[in-house]
Amino acid sequence: MLNLAKLAAAELHTEPFEYLLVDDILFPDCKPAIVEDFPRIEKNGSIPLSRLSYGPAFRQLTEELLGPEFAAAVGAKFGMDLSSYPTMLTVRGRCDGSSDGRIHTDSKDKVITVLLYLNPGWTDSGGRLRLLRSPELEDYVAEVPPTMGSLIIFKRSERSWHGHKPFDGKRMSLQMNWVKSDRYLRKERFRHEISSFFKGLAGRKSYQG
Repeated sequence: MLNLAKLAAAELHTEPFEYLLVDDILFPDCKPAIVEDFPRIEKNGSIPLSRLSYGPAFRQLTEELLGPEFAAAVGAKFGMDLSSYPTMLTVRGRCDGSSDGRIHTDSKDKVITVLLYLNPGWTDSGGRLRLLRSPELEDYVAEVPPTMGSLIIFKRSERSWHGHKPFDGKRMSLQMNWVKSDRYLRKERFRHEISSFFKGLAGRKSYQG
């Protein structure tokens, strides 16, 4: 599903931090099945893969992202051996216009961040990720619409600022990280699972009310 030749050919930018962009990393024939098999998500926030149900095409996509070939291709671009770092993968199906998109650099425990967007189309001015020179949303070097196959990979640093204008509604994406330790991985999995549980509980109460 992943066109690794496109990844290999992508330019590695070094300012204001190390990042690369691929406008469409997916082979065309796999896209309809990925959309069809994407998990049904009715709440905001990042959800661990383990808490979701999904079809075989989406499963294949996650397996390729977590596989050694993708790790080797990303590592080659950033001059790193990623094989010793644990990986973490979360899924988003919706965006909260009041809280998502706030400017940040990512946790110090993250090494590399991968963002893969899976929306068949995008016309809204919000929800387009901006890679920033500073913690100012208008001071950006790149703006990426979250369209099907759009891929962003960056090396976490004290300057890896990113965020987007508010958007509220359906916005499908995968985030994968290579992280520094299993301890951090366990902590984040626990945090995401607790958050997911309470958001689901709140959603059921709202629906029943």
